[in-house]
Amino acid sequence: MKTGLAMALLTAGALYGAPLSADSTRGAEVFNQEGCIQCHALRGVGASIGPDLGRVADRGFTPATLAATMWNHAPAMWTKMRQLNFQPPVLDEQQAADLFAFFYSVRFFEEPGDASRGKTLFSSRKCIVCHSPTQPQRGSKPVSEWTMAYDPLELVEIMWNHSTGMRAEVERRGIRLPLLTGQELADILVYARRTVGQTRTPSPVFHSGPGQGEALFESKRCASCHGEITQFLSGGLKDKTLTGIAADMWNHGRNMTLGDTTLAPGEMRQIADFIWFSRAVEGRGESGSGAHVFAAKRCAVCHNDPSSGAPSLTDLAANGRSFSGVTMVSVLTRHGPAMLERMRERHLPWPQFTAGEMSGLIAYLNTRSARNGR
Repeated sequence: MKTGLAMALLTAGALYGAPLSADSTRGAEVFNQEGCIQCHALRGVGASIGPDLGRVADRGFTPATLAATMWNHAPAMWTKMRQLNFQPPVLDEQQAADLFAFFYSVRFFEEPGDASRGKTLFSSRKCIVCHSPTQPQRGSKPVSEWTMAYDPLELVEIMWNHSTGMRAEVERRGIRLPLLTGQELADILVYARRTVGQTRTPSPVFHSGPGQGEALFESKRCASCHGEITQFLSGGLKDKTLTGIAADMWNHGRNMTLGDTTLAPGEMRQIADFIWFSRAVEGRGESGSGAHVFAAKRCAVCHNDPSSGAPSLTDLAANGRSFSGVTMVSVLTRHGPAMLERMRERHLPWPQFTAGEMSGLIAYLNTRSARNGR
């Protein structure tokens, strides 16, 4: 039992060494298949046994937040599931990452837009000078043909590709391309959807991770202005909605010389998703505070005692393994019930974490891992 538990925890830590993506579609499947839907609603739709998970996630939601929330809730959740004869969910790191993407996507995509405000903005920002609601003007599509209005990044991608021509045309007309906030873009999109005849709200789909978005950041010469991706990510993107990111990209594109830099369909989304995913997963934990959390939560009582069956810090940090919020979620679902049993035997309270404490603890574990790897 002790060896099996330790090896399983080490395996969970090793999994994070492989690149993970986050896919909200797969996360929705995890939410259903693992039985979360039997207890939890999502934005008012579903069961009411547990809290509404769509209202737990906000735009600052990170994997560390998810981990802290689940750790705090776990003992009560396991007790309730036993009473209802439900099987507790068991998640690997990929499933935990996908579940995070699903929760976040519900709140990520855009501010609630208002069509009447969008119509007013469309006129006041001079968009209507070139784009009539229903009639073509000098080759410009009327709003009634804006099928891309379903997706803010697709719309901005098209605007980006045509920005050179647009800039020449607005200069000829004596106007400037407008600056837009995320809320203003959301309002314009709702107005455009209504004009096109679309009444549905965009489905929450989020897919990102390492790979194509990072390659595009380099190949589209984003790095020539922004430097390395780690430098660019130091900005405050974590609280941005999708329309906020799209508006920022539009504002950026309107003032730069793009030359021959164009984007194929979907590439704007891949870049934006990669930037957001990297920013969110990166975290801002401080290892010094994490060391205090490790001590204050009495983690050392088991992890510094070989007789407990828990792996030591040296074991957890073996071979430079890294940890993240999704690592902690996976470990919790796989081994939490056994951990709770051991802690009760030792009369130890189950630890409660804030998101900041969880981020610090993860940073501390990764610092230990880095030291061990040197």
